[in-house]
Amino acid sequence: MPMPFRTMTTLQQWVDDFRDLGYDDAEILRVIPQDSDDGSDAGLIAAKLRSVSTTFFVAPGAEEGSTAWAVTFEPREDAAPLPAGRVMALAGELSTLAALCSFLQARSEAFLATSSAAD
Repeated sequence: MPMPFRTMTTLQQWVDDFRDLGYDDAEILRVIPQDSDDGSDAGLIAAKLRSVSTTFFVAPGAEEGSTAWAVTFEPREDAAPLPAGRVMALAGELSTLAALCSFLQARSEAFLATSSAAD
């Protein structure tokens, strides 16, 4: 069973909180269901970038209890040459994803600390 901070509801709230911080590219984020063997309400965060036609997703680490988050780059069939302006736009979008991973890790650690204190 996934950690409670990996539920669709919790992730949506955290994405909303992240958007409220004012990141320019935060509108590229959406919470989607994550396939799970046990049918749990797990989610992950997808990002459809404007600068390239590649989809990325942000998900927690695979290890049980991990608070680390990572961006997964989905494979492309074709090369994607980008002019300088689009590379700059991509850099901004990737910076937002990096900030999101740090934000989610901090929220996950706080969630676990609060849960441990309640036990």
